[in-house]
Amino acid sequence: MPREALIKSLIDEGYLKTPAVIEAFKKIDRADFVPGNQREKTYENYPLTIGSGQTISQPLTVAFMLELLEPKLGEKILDIGTGSGWQAALLLELVGEQGKVISIERIPELKNLAEENLKKFRTEEIPGEPPKNSIEIKLGDGTQGDPANAPFDKIIAAAAGDTIPTAWKEQLKIGGRIVAPVKQSIYVLDKTGPNEFEERHYFGFSFVPLVAGSPGR
Repeated sequence: MPREALIKSLIDEGYLKTPAVIEAFKKIDRADFVPGNQREKTYENYPLTIGSGQTISQPLTVAFMLELLEPKLGEKILDIGTGSGWQAALLLELVGEQGKVISIERIPELKNLAEENLKKFRTEEIPGEPPKNSIEIKLGDGTQGDPANAPFDKIIAAAAGDTIPTAWKEQLKIGGRIVAPVKQSIYVLDKTGPNEFEERHYFGFSFVPLVAGSPGR
C-alpha cells in the first residue's frame, strides 16, 4: 500500500481526525523507523517486528491513541516504550519547538536503534536563543515513569499492563491526560484533582506486554 493510501484510509475510517495529527503522519515517515527487512511492508496497517521481541505499532492504533491524547504545542509528554522511535517522533512534531518529549525504553538495543532513527528530528539548544523542540530517550523501567522530569502534561504508553502504574498518575499534572493500554483496552485518564481521575475505556486492541524491573531483555 502506498503511503498516501494508508493515510487516506486512516482518515476515511475516522482514525485520523485533526489537522495537526494528520500533518504529523504526513511529515514523519514510518519508513524511517522500520527495519530494512520489513521495509516493503512499511505502509501496511499492521504491527511490524523491530527485534528483541518488540514491534512498531499498527498505524491505526498509533493514530487512534494520538487523537485521544490530543498533544498540544509546548507540552511536555512522557512516552513509555520507545521501540524504534516512530511515536516519539510524531509526538515531537506535535508539541512543536517549545515542547519536550521524554521517551523511556527498557531494551538497550532498541534505545540505541531509536536514538539513531531520531537523530534527524533532534534540535539542540543554542545558548542565548529560545529553546527548540527536544527529545530525550532514556533507558529505564517505564512503569516508574520519570520523576526527574515530572510533572507531565500528557503520558502515553505503547505496551499493556494489568493496571495504570501509580507513578504515572502521580507524575501527571492536574488537567493532564494519560492514554495507555490495559490488557486488551485503551484507557484514557483525565486528572481532575490530586488523586482524582475520570476514565474512559476502548476495548479491542492488542499490545506487547508492559514489563517492570531493571532494563534489559
